[in-house]
Amino acid sequence: MNAMELHRYSDTAAMCDALASLLADICTTSTAPALALAGGKTPLPIYRALAQRWSRSGQRARIVPTDDRCVAHVHPASNIAALRAAFGGGADCRAITAADGGDAASLAIAKDVLREFDTFDAVLLGMGEDGHFASLFPGAVNLRDGLAIDVRDDAILTTPDPLPPEAPFSRISLTLPRLLRTRSAHLCITGARKLDILEQAASQTSDLPYPVAALLRQTSVAVHVHWSP
Repeated sequence: MNAMELHRYSDTAAMCDALASLLADICTTSTAPALALAGGKTPLPIYRALAQRWSRSGQRARIVPTDDRCVAHVHPASNIAALRAAFGGGADCRAITAADGGDAASLAIAKDVLREFDTFDAVLLGMGEDGHFASLFPGAVNLRDGLAIDVRDDAILTTPDPLPPEAPFSRISLTLPRLLRTRSAHLCITGARKLDILEQAASQTSDLPYPVAALLRQTSVAVHVHWSP
């Protein structure tokens, strides 16, 4: 399993608490902490717990989403909206999409914002049951643009194919090389099904059917997988 290290927890609450502590500790070792954080419901308790720790310590970090849907920042599907709600005023959460959700404008904003970040202190990713991470979906026509180690772009505009009915939007995603520019990389998953998918992906020699295989196959950064039932 090359770059993968698996950490198991008794339940999701224990995992979220451990990850909040881990991210807080990582940030204390940096003079200007910078994080790239996944959207979705699973990591939100991590962010709320991290915000509470920062409110007590006075710590503050710059944060970008690992990906976001091209929707207005007030839209329920917006990852930047969820991050800002979780952290309140305790972090500088930078959007990688346009305020109105425009595709072309969002890509330009993402590239500009990411130029302001050097190496992340930590990247926290999630994974779907189709093996996608960030917004690097198996059916996207430009998947290679997001996964190729030699790609120079920090972010791509991508559209899942087929579009998920619960979120039928194009997206901005950080590329795999940009996500790997980090001091530490973490993948947070729950449930037996996702663990099974991850183990299948770890044995793949290509990026399909599960794109997360590209993350596990690279050897430049150890990927810490955090799993709970």
